[in-house]
Parts: sequence; structure tokens; C-alpha cells
Amino acid sequence: MDRRSNPAPLPTATLSETIAIVCRVIAPNVAKGVIRRRPKIVGVVERFALDAQGVQQLQALSKKYGRGPLMLKVPGKPMAVVLDPADANDVLEHTPEPFATNERLKRSALGHFEPEMALVSSGEAREKRRALNERVLQSSCPRHTLAEAFTRIVEEEAEQLVTRVGTRFDELDWATFHVTWERIVRRIVLGDIARYDRTLTKELAALRKAANWGFMHPKRKRLQQRFERHLAFYYQRAEPNSLMAMLSAQGAENEQAPLQQVPQWLFAFEPAGMAAFRALALLCAHPEFAARAMAEADGTSPPAVDRLTASVLESLRLWPTTPLILRQSTRLTQWKQGTLPAHTSLLIHTPYFHRDERYLHAAHQFTPEMWLTPDGPGQWPLVPFSGGPGICPGRHIVLLVTSRLLAALQRRARWTLQPPEKLNGQVPMPSLLSPFHLRFRREHLQPNSATTA
Repeated sequence: MDRRSNPAPLPTATLSETIAIVCRVIAPNVAKGVIRRRPKIVGVVERFALDAQGVQQLQALSKKYGRGPLMLKVPGKPMAVVLDPADANDVLEHTPEPFATNERLKRSALGHFEPEMALVSSGEAREKRRALNERVLQSSCPRHTLAEAFTRIVEEEAEQLVTRVGTRFDELDWATFHVTWERIVRRIVLGDIARYDRTLTKELAALRKAANWGFMHPKRKRLQQRFERHLAFYYQRAEPNSLMAMLSAQGAENEQAPLQQVPQWLFAFEPAGMAAFRALALLCAHPEFAARAMAEADGTSPPAVDRLTASVLESLRLWPTTPLILRQSTRLTQWKQGTLPAHTSLLIHTPYFHRDERYLHAAHQFTPEMWLTPDGPGQWPLVPFSGGPGICPGRHIVLLVTSRLLAALQRRARWTLQPPEKLNGQVPMPSLLSPFHLRFRREHLQPNSATTA
């Protein structure tokens, strides 16, 4: 936004350009499943490199229109796409006013299983719920109070996973990995007692499947009530060393809707598992970096951002698990190029910024070094966890758990991607890497041998 603004409306894309954005940017991401991924469609998008086409489309529009959000000719509701990195940062930094997180389409989707979650709340209710999330998840602290307990859970589950892989002809696929990941998530969020509670996970999965359709799918109220009663059981138990125990200790008010915050923690962990699985593939394709990362992880005093954490961040940069960040303007805003109407949905396409080779060095290569410097990506909008005041409050826990799981798996075995040529560190990374179609071969480590990926 700029005080020397143009009082005229912002530029508007032509009808054909709007259709191109819908077809190449919005439709593939919606089809993949915004709330719950659809593996077959993810595979199709990967095969035909549709994400790359979306990036190229926005690059062409950026060259034509320059700075400023670009209005789209979408019937029923004003919508704009952000094309400039400074504008993307501006929108994220000015959350929730005048760019709110409770965008209409987002509310319609998340309303299926967490209608009072902070992300889709507004005003004082949002402030209180956001503050509750930040206290429980300790978003301002890089290392959570329960970090050691969470690491212990990861180590225990990794040990059993490697043993399980040994009974499956030494092959690790997504289905096998996902069972372990779900157990880790349930134990961290709900407590050890929830380790085998796949019923709760299936209830949430069914609600998320309906949420993919937003307002076009009727609410499954009975299932939602059953899921909430399920959560209430764990809230009452408040098992030690769990986030649920941390939540219970807060003595939250009714207006903070404490149980309504928990589904988001469970939900957000699933794409984190995808990022970890992709990061394992990246480490397989870059064995020298993997060897340095493991040597560092096994040291006595690892740095604040170690190489395994950087590999997860690179996985999220190359293949964002939140490809579409939505905000909604709460009032008319002034930009140098023109005015943006109130109640406009603003779309930030993260792959466009993460993979823009015009400005980002080695945009299509595995470059974890950028995360190891004090300034990280600097002012460029690399937003694996969104950004600004609306940034994911659980990002530090996610990075802890994913990086420690990578360390635990590599400490116990040597993994090779199958087929090895699926990901080659010498060529640009693909525009999408489906975690559902990754397979790894486990090779036993020799005693006293160096661990590499």
C-alpha cells in the first residue's frame, strides 16, 4: 500500500486472463484437495507439471501489469491475485487488519470441522483464540517446553517403523510412513493414550474430505459432534507431556473455544508429514549434504537451524503444502496503482514466489543454505508457514518433529529413493513431488559405519 495512491480502481485482468488463472492456478490446487489431498489427482498434477504452468501464467501477468494486486473478473465476489513480492509481504504483515485470515471460502471449508478456530475468527474472539494457540504452542519460543518428550516419541515410533519396514521387503512407502506419522501426531497432541486411536483420525479425515467442497457440501453435523466428544475425552484426561495437557492447564474461557483449536493442530500436522517424506527424498538425491546434516545432528550442540531443519524448509519451499494463501480485505485499501474494494479475496500463490527464477537464485534447485544464514530468505516472500501476524503458531513444533524424525530414520538405516532417478540433484527439481508415490529402499547400516541418506 502507498500513500501516493491512485484513486482509480486497480487494473483488472481480461476475461481470458482470468480464465487462464482459474484453469492454471486455482483449479489444479482445488482439485488436489485444499483441506484433504486427493492422491490420484496429485499424481496427475505432478505428471503434467501443472504447477509450473500456473507459475508461468502469473509471471506473464506480472510482466504485463507490474506491481499492485490484479483484480480478476470473477462473478459474485471481488477477487485479486498478488503479483509483486513487496505487495505479498505487505498483505501478510497487515493481518488481520485490513487483511483478515477469515476469508469467505476459507470459512466455508474449515467450518466443517473447526468453525470457531482462530484462523476463521474475527475481532476480539480471534485475538483471544490466537493468543491461546500461541501460549500452548509457544510460538515465540524456538524450542518448546515439551521438546524432549516429543523427541522421545519420534525416536520410539521411528524404531518401530524401521522394524516394520524390515517385514515389508525393506521398502518404505507413504502408506507405511503415514501410519507412523499419525501415531506421532496423536501422541504429541492428545497423549500416549491416543496412540492407536485411528477412529478419531478417520473421523477428522471424513470431515476434511467434506471440507474440500466448502459450502457446496452439507455439514456432517452428527459426525462433527461425535468428533468433538472424542476430543473432549482427551481434554478431560489431559495426559502429561501432550499439547492437550498444555491446553487444559490454560484454564481457557468459553469464548476462546479451546477444543475448537485442537483440530487445526491435528490437521496441520498431516502436510508436515508430507514435507518430511519429501525431505527424505531430497536427502537421498543429495547424499553429501545428507552426510553433513547427520554429522551435525549427532553433535553435542546443534545450531538453532540445523541442516535437517533446512532440508524440511527447502521441501516446503519447493513444494508448498499451502499453495494458496487467502486473505480478505476488511475495508477499502489504497495502493499506488489504484484502490482495492472492501471484502476482496486476495490470493497469494506461494509456488509463484518460491519458484520465481527471475529474482530467486537457483529457484528450482535444492538450496537449503539459504535457511542457514541469520537473515534466512531476507525480504523475499518465502512463506512455508504463511507470514506476518498470521504465521502458523505451531511452526517450531513442526520443524522439531520433522527434523528429528529424519535424523531418527537415517540413524537406523540407509535409504535410497526408488527408482533413484526419480529425483536427481543435478537437474532442476520437478514442479511437484507427490508424497503418495514415493518409495524408499532400506539398506542395513554396517556397525560403526557413517550414516548417509
